[in-house]
Parts: sequence; C-alpha cells; structure tokens
Amino acid sequence: MKNLVILGGGYGGLKTLLGLLGQGVPDDVKITLIDKNPYHSLKTEFYTIAAGTSAEKDVRVQYPDDDRVNYMFARVSEIDVKHQKISFHNVSDIISYDYLIIGLGCEDNYHNIEGAEQFTESVQSFSKARLAGVAVGNLHAYGKVTIVGAGLSGIEVASEIRESRPDLNIRLLDRGASVLRAFNPRIQAHVADWFLKNDVEVLHHANVEYVEKDGVCNNGVCYMNDVTIWTAGVQPHYLVRELPFKKDNQGKVVVNDYYQVPEQPNIYALGDCASSEFSPSAQLAGIQGEQIAGVLHAVLRGNEPREPKPIKLKGTLGSLGKSDGFGNMMAQPFTGLLPRLAKSGVLWLSKRH
Repeated sequence: MKNLVILGGGYGGLKTLLGLLGQGVPDDVKITLIDKNPYHSLKTEFYTIAAGTSAEKDVRVQYPDDDRVNYMFARVSEIDVKHQKISFHNVSDIISYDYLIIGLGCEDNYHNIEGAEQFTESVQSFSKARLAGVAVGNLHAYGKVTIVGAGLSGIEVASEIRESRPDLNIRLLDRGASVLRAFNPRIQAHVADWFLKNDVEVLHHANVEYVEKDGVCNNGVCYMNDVTIWTAGVQPHYLVRELPFKKDNQGKVVVNDYYQVPEQPNIYALGDCASSEFSPSAQLAGIQGEQIAGVLHAVLRGNEPREPKPIKLKGTLGSLGKSDGFGNMMAQPFTGLLPRLAKSGVLWLSKRH
C-alpha cells in the first residue's frame, strides 16, 4: 500500500484531492489529508470575518465525504523528510508517507519590526481573523483602527470595516506612493477615490518603526490606536522554511516543472510554499493543485507524467464593501459593481467545489 499525504487543506491541497478523486485512485494508494481545521476555509473571505460582515459558517466548506480519503485534523509539529514521517502537537500518532504534497500556506511576515507580532491582529488564518473580528467588534464608538499594508488584503479589510462600522476612525498605512501599486492606474485611482469618499485616511510612504499596544509609530510620528491589523506581507509556513531544501529569496521551496522537490521527487510543493514566477493567490494554488493531481495520476500508475501546461491566470478581483470592487479581467481593468459581482460568483463556485 502506498501512502499519499496531502499536508494542508487550503485551495491547493483541496484541488489536488478533488483532482485525484475525479481521475480515479489506484486500489493500492491510501490518501490522507491533514489540516488543523475540520473544514476547508475560504481564505479570500477572511477580511469579512475581521470586519464582522459574514458569519463564520459562510466562509468554510466541508471536505468531500469519500471512502477513499482519510482525514486527520491536528497541528503538525515536524516534517521529517529523511524518514518520511509527519509528527503532531498533542497527538501521539505519526503518519508515514510515500508521496507528500506540501500546501501549508503562509503566515505573516513582520519584517523584524518591534511589537508587530505581539500587538497586531491578523487575517492570515481562520482563528486569527476570528480574533481580529472580536477586537474590531468590541471597539467603543469612534474607536481607532489602523491597517498596516495597502495591498489587496489591506484594501479589503479597510473597506469592509468601514462599511461595517461607519463610526470608526480608520487609517491605512501604505509603503508606496499609491495604494495597490501592482495594479492598473485606473484601479488605483478608483480605490483612492473610494477611500476619500468614505473617510478612510491613507498615509503613503509609510515606514512603521515599531508597534505598541495602543499605538503605531510611523516615520517618527506615533498614532494612538485601539486595534492594529497587519497586512504588510507574508512568508511560507515556518515548517516549510525549516525544510532542508533549496529555497528562493522568499523562503519558498524551489520545485521543478512537475512541482516536485528536486532533492526528493516524491515530495511536491504548491501555493505559498512553492517558488513561482507568479504572486501567491488562491487561484494560483488551485491551478497548481489540479496540475499536481494530473502528474500524480500518471506517477501512481508507474507512467511518465506529461509536463503541465504553462499557467494562465484569469485575473484578480477585489472588493470595496458589498457593492463596489475592482479587478483585472481578460487583461482589462474594471471597477464598480461588475467586478464585485464577479467576485461573489467566484465565491459561490468555491463553496460548491
């Protein structure tokens, strides 16, 4: 019996699982999916949990109920690639593998800024987004919220909190000269205008020096603050960063064209854990998962796999509350209600696998 272990039930891990089940699993292969949560969570919607605009059940999906899959819900403590074993916190079981897919996702990168990890909230995991939602929801009238980082996550968190709590004072700290500097200028202008109209203060050229329990110090000025939410960069899961494999300058594992780790080809990596020419996204991880399933379909049968086709991303969508948004679709910038409806459609499809 061959043991195939999928480490992480995020977008990439789930797509790998669904792809394997859809193509058929050989009788001599046992699939185990390991995740800390007993459900797949829709990470692209965690900002709604932080803002209190969605119920928790609305951003999680049950894993497939299939006799060909074994599930283990626990926190991984070690990936022993030498002996091909997985160990866990507070669980004595040890899982061995013949094939391993690593999709543990990412965690916040605090860039060694003093107090950032200790005194900020996060939206990088379900449990942390839940804590952020409690912190924001418990704020008194006219409380102060600072979001550090004006990328896609920071924009969505800031706009959703504004729509949820019109009374709050919201400040967004942006390192660049314009929000969403990786996007089309039309989108940048639309988002900047939305923040101006909705009374969200944006400070450009930010340089956070340290964070305190009740404040953020930026460019020599310390702002009094009730809640600080960190969206200023991510890095691969710490267990991935500790693996004895070649990494890129972001700590991601370098893989070949088949998503295999060259040092140990029976190990695959994807999503935030694998080096890629593309920026990390749920869409990218999902496509990689589908391609890994195709590779494994051949490998598990002793056949030579076909090289996956070049990845073509469909675009990026973002929300500004429930009725406005932005996105690059078909290589064209769109703003307003259309991209927001498109994002809702993608969410609808995600909930139905």
